[in-house]
Amino acid sequence: MPASSLGTTHTAFFYGTLMAPAVLNRVVSRAIPPQTICSALLPQHQRHRVRDADYPAVLPSSSSSASVRGTVVTGLTDSDIWRLDIFEGDEYERRRVRVRVLAADDMGVEGEGEEVDAETYIWVAGEERLEKREWDFEGFVRDKMVRWVGGPDGERDSGFSAVDDAVAAVGDPTGGRGLNGAIAAALDGQTGSMSSLVHGDREDVAGDFTAVWRQSHIVR
Repeated sequence: MPASSLGTTHTAFFYGTLMAPAVLNRVVSRAIPPQTICSALLPQHQRHRVRDADYPAVLPSSSSSASVRGTVVTGLTDSDIWRLDIFEGDEYERRRVRVRVLAADDMGVEGEGEEVDAETYIWVAGEERLEKREWDFEGFVRDKMVRWVGGPDGERDSGFSAVDDAVAAVGDPTGGRGLNGAIAAALDGQTGSMSSLVHGDREDVAGDFTAVWRQSHIVR
């Protein structure tokens, strides 16, 4: 793993599974400070479902009114980016973009703030694999996220057991990104298990993710 240079940081825009702090923390092998995360818009891009996958894709759009809402994270290190590149794999290409930070005023009304440079992962694996439908973050958190970050066995209900059985039967449905997938295993091999970062109070974090999704829609 490459060492991070002192003072070298990155800003990244996330629009899919990495909007969930548990997934992001697992990938970068540390707890990202909440104060470094805020909502943002990526203009002139559109988010799509990836056919037969849990994660979405983003492509540039010819429509000047299209934009994707997600989260922008500051203070990422070289090592964080190295791990994120592995996680995203060859289906995506990391590119520099301009995003508009969203912030609420004293009355709680949200508006567009400053534009900042960021890096994001653009889909390069072919438009034929994409659906026109919007990706459902709330559905991912509710139905799929356990495949990616796992959970203490004592907290798992019969639904989680059914998911585990299905995963064992059909293979890894996350493209190698899940808890026991090849990509996750390679990442964990660098620094050890990430369970301490992702296995918090599941009810609390699920509520947080749901709140994020309710504000993370595509804006046209």
